[in-house]
Amino acid sequence: MKTVLAYGDSLTWGYDPVNLGRHAHEDRWTSVLQKALGHGVRVIAEGLNGRTTAYDDHLADCERNGVKLLPSILETHKPIDLVIFLLGTNDMKRGIGGSAIAATKGIDRLIKLVRHHDWGFGYEGPDILLVSPPPICETANVHFAAMFKGGLEESAMLASYYSDLADETGCGFFDAGSVAKTTPLDGIHLDAENTRAIGRGLEPIVRMMLGL
Repeated sequence: MKTVLAYGDSLTWGYDPVNLGRHAHEDRWTSVLQKALGHGVRVIAEGLNGRTTAYDDHLADCERNGVKLLPSILETHKPIDLVIFLLGTNDMKRGIGGSAIAATKGIDRLIKLVRHHDWGFGYEGPDILLVSPPPICETANVHFAAMFKGGLEESAMLASYYSDLADETGCGFFDAGSVAKTTPLDGIHLDAENTRAIGRGLEPIVRMMLGL
């Protein structure tokens, strides 16, 4: 049995911008990926609304700093064969990181945490797949537009930066923006079809990285 840890934010949790709730389980990209890979793989969906790569959100009612949470989650689910990082959108908030460079540095910190984690019991560390989130789009939603002001241009650079970082660190890379688009309802989230598309798009590269 292979284990895949999907570590992400609301795009992994499955936030539904249409009904303002959560996508049905079968519509979340992690569920689509799980079904496509079959019974020999376990996909753990570790999504949290508002999660950042490495930055504190002082307005949050829970811990959203991905760096602070990751070591405990790695320890909880080990052994792990592959970690998928789909993060960076929340780093675009003006009061968080505010730039694609900040998000890339945060992802680099997460990579180092995985690589230097004490896996114990003779377990080997997992491979890592970096997934750049679909770019933010324009929205008439005043709240989200203000919160992510300036994020449109910055988020469009994430795929290029993440791809370069993947090459430098020996990680896999997938551009979720190549298969999915954010909805203008709020500019950052995905409707059901687009979140399913990420699961379908990830299947070939995940199969390759797992040696299936």
